[in-house]
Amino acid sequence: MARFFKPQKRKLTDTKHKEITISRLDHLGAGIGHLDRKPVFVPEALPGEKVVIQLTEDKKQFARGKVMRRLNDSASRVKPACPLYAQCGGCNLQHLSHEGQIAAKQQALGELMGKFAKAGSIEQVAPIVSQPWHYRRCARFSVMPAGNGLQIGFRKKQSKDIVDVAHCPVLAESLNALLPALRELLTSLKGRRHLGHVELVEADNGRVVLIRHLQPFSDTDMTALRQFADQHQLMLYLAPTSDAVDSISGPVPYYELDGQQLFFSPKDFIQVNRDVNQQMVAQAIDWLDLQPGDRVLDLFCGLGNFSLPLAKRARAVVGVEGVDEMVERAGENAARNQCDNAAFYQANLEDDVTTKSWAQEQFNKILLDPARAGAAGVMQHVVNLHPEKVVYVSCNPATLARDSQVLLEQGYQLEKLGMMDMFPHTGHLESMALFTKR
Repeated sequence: MARFFKPQKRKLTDTKHKEITISRLDHLGAGIGHLDRKPVFVPEALPGEKVVIQLTEDKKQFARGKVMRRLNDSASRVKPACPLYAQCGGCNLQHLSHEGQIAAKQQALGELMGKFAKAGSIEQVAPIVSQPWHYRRCARFSVMPAGNGLQIGFRKKQSKDIVDVAHCPVLAESLNALLPALRELLTSLKGRRHLGHVELVEADNGRVVLIRHLQPFSDTDMTALRQFADQHQLMLYLAPTSDAVDSISGPVPYYELDGQQLFFSPKDFIQVNRDVNQQMVAQAIDWLDLQPGDRVLDLFCGLGNFSLPLAKRARAVVGVEGVDEMVERAGENAARNQCDNAAFYQANLEDDVTTKSWAQEQFNKILLDPARAGAAGVMQHVVNLHPEKVVYVSCNPATLARDSQVLLEQGYQLEKLGMMDMFPHTGHLESMALFTKR
């Protein structure tokens, strides 16, 4: 029998300890050093530090390692504020000063845009920042049975195990204050072994609790849940499936933005950092330089976070979103805020959208705020509309750099670029870019 290929021997990773010097951080917060000119990514190591590492992965183009010992400390290294930092997978940069985090994120953004977008060197505007602690207005807690009780907290680093959390230094104080009583309630339920997760949200009209449960609650448990919600004045929701959400107690939650109230369901995406979101929307409005006659297209519009503030200043705004429920919510928010010059449509923005009715309209300014995967499927349509200005809000600088190439190659110039510290103490890097037609 002929042999068509020869199986390659699996290369074994060299686990001998090696000394390496960290030169910079990548856009996710890992230190980068080099062994024989090959970049090595080392979590929890900072620029200027010499560390002894053990390789955990060794590829042709790069390697990964873990710190076995630090030989010196960076001047920017600080003691993590959270006692669970070494185990919890929620934060990965508490060992770096907040000022150091901002500087590192700015550097990573500039390098990615310069290298992959070929945007050249551009001076970044002042970063949008907030208080680095207690900034999260929403969080999801995992729940797992443990003996006669429950583990309630976040996933461990690179593990499905749970770190039990009694207090989180990046979570809003009003939500931290609820945790002890919530733990007592959940542990007392007869159906506690059928709990999935719990989501907490600090809305501007109160606290929201959503409980995911895999089996129906007994009448006794339902009574306890309602009494708990009444006692703590909560907006309580139950999620019997991953898609269904049932309101049990309290009004519809909302957050205030630009003098408007944006209502949402606890399963909807909202920005976790209230202060940064407000500054971000204000900056987008400023960069677009909105005039009364402008027609603005808001792609990946969600529940109207940008659309409604834009509509207060423009002639018309069209918001497009892939999720039907969010489109419906955006329309309801426009109606509640008496915003009659904003219209919303559902569309898969990865598909060809040129045949859609809204795509036939004329827009002179465009804003897009895609998910981490970016907006590759819609960038050519953006160009074809010939807008004067495009503001791209990004939660992934790699896809921002990729998508920017389409605009730059079609005669747009990168006029402004800035980092937004939406998630202090994590490697998540949010940014905003303004492109103008030459």
